[in-house]
Amino acid sequence: MKTRNVELVVSPREPHFVGDGFRVHNFIPSVNRMDMKSMDPFIMLDYNSKYNFPPSEIPRGVGVHPHKGFETVTIAYQGRVEHGDSSGGGGIIGQGDVQWMTAASGVLHKEFHETEWSKTGGIFQMVQLWVNLPAVAKKNNAKYQAIKNEEISRFNLADGLGEVEIIAGNYHGIEGSASTFSPIHMFNLKAKMGANTEFSFPEHYTTLVLVLEGEIIINDKENVTTDHLALMEKNGESFTIKVSEDAVVLILSGEPINEPIAHYGPFVMNTQEELVEAINDFNSGKFGKL
Repeated sequence: MKTRNVELVVSPREPHFVGDGFRVHNFIPSVNRMDMKSMDPFIMLDYNSKYNFPPSEIPRGVGVHPHKGFETVTIAYQGRVEHGDSSGGGGIIGQGDVQWMTAASGVLHKEFHETEWSKTGGIFQMVQLWVNLPAVAKKNNAKYQAIKNEEISRFNLADGLGEVEIIAGNYHGIEGSASTFSPIHMFNLKAKMGANTEFSFPEHYTTLVLVLEGEIIINDKENVTTDHLALMEKNGESFTIKVSEDAVVLILSGEPINEPIAHYGPFVMNTQEELVEAINDFNSGKFGKL
């Protein structure tokens, strides 16, 4: 099996705030070649690196806003988020949990630091990913998958050196916890120094490796440190990750949908006409109330 090498190691861009509760580095789309089309099916990746929020009686976050045509995936590494949407979904995303929201035909959403967590504050660390939907699924009703950390499938590494959490896709025959509309693998590698594990995906899949904690070496030659992202080549299938410092690593690989992308703010459709329709639907209240 041919080795898949690192194409590019990306440093975190200057952070900016989304609302007043999410301090993020934007990796997709970005100023380098990682635009929506080339990263298909991953059309946005915002990374809230570790940030210490002071206590607040009024929870910080983002008020009511629309989404249409894609899915949002929020992975909580530290901190707690309280959210709700106009399809009736909602709840609390605690440390280690995953929120997988399918906006599809349109939904209103809001998300804030969880009320009690906000009162004490603390270290906050999250990833929010936008996953595109194929055209046929953009017209589906909105749905929501609340995945608690204890419900996530796991593969234990040799010698007790850690585990792979399988949020979506398949690893060593173990199926992930989330259902997807196109083939997507989404794993958290949580491993101790000295762990050495292999990952393999079809070579045409878009594959990304984000280091949230520690330091890793890919294929025994490319060092990737905390808060940096490795974009893997679309040439070869398998690669190894050796942990040189206790690490938490998000691994993403997905089959490109290969459909036109028309994007405006929180709407991701296939044509400009569909974008106009999405905006009109939102303005006319078709996304419901929240």
